[in-house]
Amino acid sequence: MKLTNCVLAFALVLACLIGCKSGRTSTSSNGGNNDVPKNSNSTAGATSTAPTPDISGKYNVSGSNPTGTAYKGTLEVIKRGDVYQFRWNAGSQSDGVGVANSNVVAVAFASGANGRGCGVIDYAIQSDGTLDGKWGSWGVNESGSERAIRTRGSGLVGEYEATGKNPDGKEYKATLTVEPAVNRYRFVWSNNTEGLGIKRGDNVAVGIGGSRCGFVTYEIQSDGTLDGIWGGYGTEKTGTEKATKQ
Repeated sequence: MKLTNCVLAFALVLACLIGCKSGRTSTSSNGGNNDVPKNSNSTAGATSTAPTPDISGKYNVSGSNPTGTAYKGTLEVIKRGDVYQFRWNAGSQSDGVGVANSNVVAVAFASGANGRGCGVIDYAIQSDGTLDGKWGSWGVNESGSERAIRTRGSGLVGEYEATGKNPDGKEYKATLTVEPAVNRYRFVWSNNTEGLGIKRGDNVAVGIGGSRCGFVTYEIQSDGTLDGIWGGYGTEKTGTEKATKQ
């Protein structure tokens, strides 16, 4: 995807976008960000996720930037333990970290040499409004989990009590507030973490991080094609991307 002049601003512990989509840089296999998405406090809730096909491989991509301009390029998806590394080359490089949750893959990415500081969480929305999430941060090959139970509100908007587990096994608790933000949602955790989410059906993908990070939510099609919507802070508009296996 292409990052250009859409500066995103996320306050993190999970991580996420900026710019126009002309590239992504390469994420390192193990690398560097040990910032865990949430503070370690107490009890963790288990995340229920359906089996997801392995999406590793090389893809041709075509898409549109939030400005409406079109782009084409290539994408390589590499499995790294519990998460995936995403490497785009669409004029310039971009790099990111992705987590797969049933038929959805949520990715946080950045332009440049790495995606340090970027992270993402993907929630499956249960029938009672509970959010069952899986999250990852760049440079860490293990994923974390989170379950958020709504205490006030309706639909996705409201207040939640969240319990989760960091990749190192430490458990945490936090309160979570979800607010509408034009065609997206703003997520604010009580441990000074913020993110922006895109809802598609009974799934919401949330990107977290600083101004250099962006996020994309892909639906995995039956033929293996990845059908994506992406965006970040700095613009209310979103871009699209279709990734077809080579």
